[in-house]
Amino acid sequence: MLLDTASLYFRAYFGVPESVKAPDGTPVNAVRGLLDFIGRLVQDHRPDDLVACMDADWRPHWRVELIPSYKAHRVAEETAAGPDVEETPDTLAPQVPIIEAALDAFGIARVGVPGYEADDVIGTLTARATGPVDIVTGDRDLYQLVDDGRQRRVLYPLKGVGTLQVADGEWLRAKYGVDGPGYADLALLRGDPSDGLPGVPGIGEKTAAKLLEAYGDLAGIVAAAADPGSKLTPTQRRRLQEAGPYLAVAPKVVRVATDVPLPDFDPALPSEPAEPELLDALARRWGLGGAVARLRASLLA
Repeated sequence: MLLDTASLYFRAYFGVPESVKAPDGTPVNAVRGLLDFIGRLVQDHRPDDLVACMDADWRPHWRVELIPSYKAHRVAEETAAGPDVEETPDTLAPQVPIIEAALDAFGIARVGVPGYEADDVIGTLTARATGPVDIVTGDRDLYQLVDDGRQRRVLYPLKGVGTLQVADGEWLRAKYGVDGPGYADLALLRGDPSDGLPGVPGIGEKTAAKLLEAYGDLAGIVAAAADPGSKLTPTQRRRLQEAGPYLAVAPKVVRVATDVPLPDFDPALPSEPAEPELLDALARRWGLGGAVARLRASLLA
């Protein structure tokens, strides 16, 4: 089980009241929510391995070089060296180090790699895995990793993590008309304002799905745009040709990396905390006794 950790703690932050605070008044709603999410996932799915995948760089320079608008609207502060600072709610940012400390004290693997997003870590781990993989995320971009043949699914939270949309190949085809690899092509054709991806003007989700059905993949669509004998409408042909520079680079930006140089780590789900005394101290310091006890009980079950 691979967790898109930032996606989940953002959901926890907005789903758990900010009135949940530490004894000193610091909001810890995202921390408590995430720990409860993980406890419920462990309880319901009993994974052998669990990895909390992190955004060491949420807006990698190599993606921005290709598409400068990539996530540009989310930048709170641009830095000359190192990753840009993402715009984050004032009361969420201080909770991230607490989340990281709690995961480490539990002994839950936490993996992030400089220059890469959590999606890329997930993509690499999914490519390397020899058994079934469940990816827990609120980000539709990761639908591209769905693969029934290799038992790769996305579990998309609908209401917390107690109600999950199981996105497998059958569901994807029914919902979007594409399979997992086809979802990346659909996404880059359609565009995504939340990620600063312009897409191809005039080609929405349904049109993109029809084009992919007709021509197989992005390369087939681009070839059809260059072929005067293809059945594209004149408007579609013109728009695809005009979008040629974007379509040439978008696949590298939209498709997750599968070759990230990962550090050595133990993905095994712990049966008990790695550092129980530190975990107890964190629970007292931040008023997380209930959430820590619930996750602890899930691990022991």
